[in-house]
Amino acid sequence: MSRRKKTGRDISGIVILDKPLELSSNHAVQRVKRLFNANKAGHTGSLDPLASGVLPICLGHATKVSSYLLASDKTYQFTMHLGQTTSTGDSEGEVLKERPVPSIIKDELLEILQRFTGHIQQIPPMYSALKHEGQRLYKLARQGQSVERPARSLEIKALQLIVKEKDSLTLEATCSKGTYIRVLAEDIGEAIGCGAYVMMLRRLVTGPFRINESVTLDKLQSISEKSDAGNFLALDEQLQSLDAALQDYPSLQWVDEYKQRLCQGQAVVCETAPKQPLIRLYGQDDTIFGLGKWCEPNLIAPIRIFD
Repeated sequence: MSRRKKTGRDISGIVILDKPLELSSNHAVQRVKRLFNANKAGHTGSLDPLASGVLPICLGHATKVSSYLLASDKTYQFTMHLGQTTSTGDSEGEVLKERPVPSIIKDELLEILQRFTGHIQQIPPMYSALKHEGQRLYKLARQGQSVERPARSLEIKALQLIVKEKDSLTLEATCSKGTYIRVLAEDIGEAIGCGAYVMMLRRLVTGPFRINESVTLDKLQSISEKSDAGNFLALDEQLQSLDAALQDYPSLQWVDEYKQRLCQGQAVVCETAPKQPLIRLYGQDDTIFGLGKWCEPNLIAPIRIFD
């Protein structure tokens, strides 16, 4: 059976979207894909509808680097309501328990936050997209089921108190892949002694991309409406280059002979190569053409070719 032919432009780049509230990540991807008339699009880590902020959307060949953004550190600002726990860990869920909020001074609070900084164990929530025996956990949760979930190792690289109110805290957390902020808030609430749920969540950073570099859907829509039909020049100015997602990794430039060998899957000798598991590969025209890795003895082996 023949494959369905893709429609749309063969455009490559990354849209640093400021995802609005009440919109799923997948719906955001589809709207951006339609605006750019791209033949391929994907995001780099879901944001719940109740969360806003940085959602990099990869178009065309840039989808080949989405996994590296998915694995990158992220920074969130979130407000947690103290004194209540809910079934979902956020304001959408049913209130399960209410407790008085104890009086706690700032130094005591900072000591509690310190316990959740560094390498920690976290049990994923039932309301998540993880699977148990082939079924999404959130689907089981909606059926009233709860299954055992193994704890996962992760790292909270920074946890900062932004605002302290009588019944709420606003924090900023920089964390590794797979961190559930809802669970972090719940665990902090339990450590305080009153429980908590997330009432506001905003992603500020994903990998190298920050909220001040982002663009809203409203702005993209406005640019599209002001452009002539079939003219995408103004929209394309909003795109980041494919290698912008990889700027934290070292790079090597290759003459055409070695570029061709790498593109054919061959490893090449490089005495001065950085001994790193991921290296950006550039041609003589300063355009990235793939990713490689260092391996013994002083070889660079291709991992992914974009051409």
